Amino acid sequence: MFRTALRNVFAHKARLLMTVLAVMLGVAFVSGTLVFTNTISDALQNSSAKGFDQVDVAVTTEYQEAEGDKVGEVPELTEALLDDSAKVPGAASAIGVVTGFTAVADKDGDLIGDGWSTQGGNYWGAKDPRYPLTDGRAPKGAGEILIDAKTAERTGYGVGDTVRMSVDGPVITPKVVGVFTTDDGNVAAGGSLTLFDTATAQKLFGKAGTYDEIDVKAKAGVTQAALKAELDKALPKDLVETTTGKELADDQAEMIASSMSGMKQGLLVFAGIALFVGTFIIANTFTMLVAQRTKELALMRAVGASRRQITRSVLIEAFVVGVVAAVTGLLAGIGIGAGMRALMGSMGAVVPDGPLVVSPGTIGAALAVGVLVTMLAAWLPGRRAAKIPPVAAMSSVHAKATTKSLVLRNTLGALVSAAGVAVVLAATTMEGSDGQAPMGMGAVLLIIGVFILTPLLSRPLIAAAAPVLRVFGVSGKLARQNSVRNPRRTAATASALMIGLTLITGMTVMAGSLQKSIDKMASASIEADYVVSMANGNYLSPDVAEKLGKADGITAISPLRNAESRIGGETEYLTGVNGSTIGELTDLKVEQGAFRVGGTDVVVDADTAKEHGWKAGSAFTAAYEDGEKQKLEVAGVYEGNEMIRGIMVDLPTVTPHLSDPVDMQVMVKMSDGASSASKDSLTQALDTNPAIKIQDKKDISNEIAKMFTLMLKMLYGLLAMSVIVAVLGVINTLAMSVFERSQEIGMLRAIGLDRKGIKRMVRLESLVISLFGGVLGIGLGVFFGWAAGELMGTTMPTYELVLPWGRMGVFLLLAAAVGVLAALWPARRAARLNMLQAIKAE
Repeated sequence: MFRTALRNVFAHKARLLMTVLAVMLGVAFVSGTLVFTNTISDALQNSSAKGFDQVDVAVTTEYQEAEGDKVGEVPELTEALLDDSAKVPGAASAIGVVTGFTAVADKDGDLIGDGWSTQGGNYWGAKDPRYPLTDGRAPKGAGEILIDAKTAERTGYGVGDTVRMSVDGPVITPKVVGVFTTDDGNVAAGGSLTLFDTATAQKLFGKAGTYDEIDVKAKAGVTQAALKAELDKALPKDLVETTTGKELADDQAEMIASSMSGMKQGLLVFAGIALFVGTFIIANTFTMLVAQRTKELALMRAVGASRRQITRSVLIEAFVVGVVAAVTGLLAGIGIGAGMRALMGSMGAVVPDGPLVVSPGTIGAALAVGVLVTMLAAWLPGRRAAKIPPVAAMSSVHAKATTKSLVLRNTLGALVSAAGVAVVLAATTMEGSDGQAPMGMGAVLLIIGVFILTPLLSRPLIAAAAPVLRVFGVSGKLARQNSVRNPRRTAATASALMIGLTLITGMTVMAGSLQKSIDKMASASIEADYVVSMANGNYLSPDVAEKLGKADGITAISPLRNAESRIGGETEYLTGVNGSTIGELTDLKVEQGAFRVGGTDVVVDADTAKEHGWKAGSAFTAAYEDGEKQKLEVAGVYEGNEMIRGIMVDLPTVTPHLSDPVDMQVMVKMSDGASSASKDSLTQALDTNPAIKIQDKKDISNEIAKMFTLMLKMLYGLLAMSVIVAVLGVINTLAMSVFERSQEIGMLRAIGLDRKGIKRMVRLESLVISLFGGVLGIGLGVFFGWAAGELMGTTMPTYELVLPWGRMGVFLLLAAAVGVLAALWPARRAARLNMLQAIKAE
């Protein structure tokens, strides 16, 4: 039986090629993803580990939790703690570390490292062992900086150049006095690192006389653990925490691995869908191969082969095919991994040098996935083959599926589909995240149910195309009949395209609807023409609001100042605003009282008011960070949203209690509205600052919707993979169909149907099958998009369903294109059949 199975594999090389390609594609993406992410992760981890060579023990402070009326705080690492750390037994030296966001503009004025870590720090003394200088000298004073060598290489900056930069808003223009090297993984990944002298760094980052971390170097022969123990004895345990350099490197490696996991999971989803869709093709192929070998298998049963041996022979064929597909997929995946790394470099992203990592886990995963998926898909056809009775050897056609089996399949499909619809509809009535898991489960059930029901659905849906197919005469009529001749095969082929289009249509509906709702939210709640904030989401210096206030054309301005407080034993963040102008800059629906901010009068969003049991006229006491308490009164309750919410307090009321006032953003209204001239005026008022973004309402909504747009682009990539696999599936099905109908095609040619007619028949059959899958996919996608919107609408009042008719039309045309493309080779093969040989074929 083993030799027979191998003979069948080699006898049907051409027939199994499509199956090998389908499995190989999925395996290639799995192994390519693992190679790419492992290579990048390994390179970053090796690079980051080198960055801790100068740190044996790091001393940091522990956050002190808020208690009673006292807000939470982070204790300061003072000069005294630095001196104490340097004097402990076993310590060779101690360095005070200061870090913070530092935006550096390139020579074109654009932010360096956009999307990556753009950090600043301090250079310790005349020679910092952490950062070896390759050119220049140590910085002295506020007007001098050092830049890392990779940033210097990317931007062309060198010693003596003046650089435009910002830390918290205002632009500064220091001179580059040196270039240094660093093993910082963030820099290697495309970020930048700028160093100041210690006093300047402390001043710029708001840490005068204090440090973020103290790095202690051990004397020769002293272990990191021994030095840590000595520091624990000498330093106050309730204020500081000590960590060895090895622990820091391990934590950094874990963070890098965690950051890469999102990318890995996203890419593996693509591969998983490709494999899932590929199982349909594999099952289809083996089903048709078994059907073509009915007489052969029946004869084997007649001469003594058991059912188990027949099943095993089919699984052996699948195993051989799976191994071939897995090995070729692994090799292709290694090439994909290397190509993706090179692509990152060509797109401007920089990764540390390192070897291509092909781990044993990657090899094992590729082989396991390829072999298991193939054997799993071939198991059912193998069982079906084993049930072929010996008497079938006397007939050229084995018995078709019984009515009982079709009724059982349709009943099961109807029950699973109904359960899926019921769960999805129930999820739409739940609140926010509570409904996500049930909706996902319902969606899976519905897709499985529709897949089971697809043979039943194929007849009425394909019959609906009959009037159009009649236009093509005999070829059209035959194409329709051929499409429904084997509903199970048609269903399996169409399902490959259905799944891809379901995902992409659903996400397109959601993305378009969310964009519309966010636009409505921005236009409904914000009257300001522009919102000014830091590019990385950090806090703004109050100087930014002062500078903007002096710009031409401004009619109203208000910063949104962040202030932590304790109310009723709980932490609440107050938002300091300009009480006289905030009403002009926002348009919030007032549910109770009046929108009045001034003195001790505040306004509160409805959710916060409900949480505390407040209403218009309620009073409460807020404890500020300086320990002072103040009684505030709720003048009004407004309807908050994702953009504006919280407790708004007048700036003169809250600012005196803040040790270091910072703003989340600044809202601005212009006399000429939002225009290019108005934006230029604000940009010039801020000295063309690379760290600050100035956004109008459209920019804000686009930024919020960016995540969904990114997911949509990823799903378009998934659709491309589904299309490739679907094309293979349709080609496979048509090729098998042409082979099975060789005699029939020969007869059609003999009675007068020309080659063009034969080609047209096969192409129309392919087109009908593809459009059938497209219609099912788009229909399911619209339903899932609507259901997900209903769920999101529970937390987003402005949500409105938007059906992207244009894009759905494009998706349907894409399905048609798949059908036309897939039919090229089978149609040509059918047309070239020799009619006499075809008629004599069994």
